[in-house]
Amino acid sequence: MDFDAYQKLALRTLNTDLSHRERVSMSALGLAGEAGEVADEIKKVLYHGHEFDREELEKEIGDVLWYCAVLAEQYELKLSAIAAQNIAKLQARYPEGFSVEASRNRNDDA
Repeated sequence: MDFDAYQKLALRTLNTDLSHRERVSMSALGLAGEAGEVADEIKKVLYHGHEFDREELEKEIGDVLWYCAVLAEQYELKLSAIAAQNIAKLQARYPEGFSVEASRNRNDDA
C-alpha cells in the first residue's frame, strides 16, 4: 500500500463532526501520545526485562501513522509528498549514507 492510499483509507475513520481546530489538536496530541506508547514499548524491553512484542510495536507505530495522516490532511498535505521531501533532505545531509562524522558536520539547512 502506498502512502496516499493509506491516508485516504485512514481518513475514513476520522470523526467528521470535529472542527478543523479540533482535528488539528486531536491529531497533534494523539501523535505525541502514540509516540510515547512506542517509546514505552521499547523501554519495557530495554529496562524492564519484557520480551519484545513485535505485534504490539507494529500496532503502536500504526497509530502514529494514523495521526500523521490526519494531521497532514488538515493542511492539505499528502503523506507521499512528506515522505519524498524527507528522503530528499536525508540524501542531502548524508549523500554517502549515515556516518558519525557526517552527522557531526551536517548542514541543518539541508
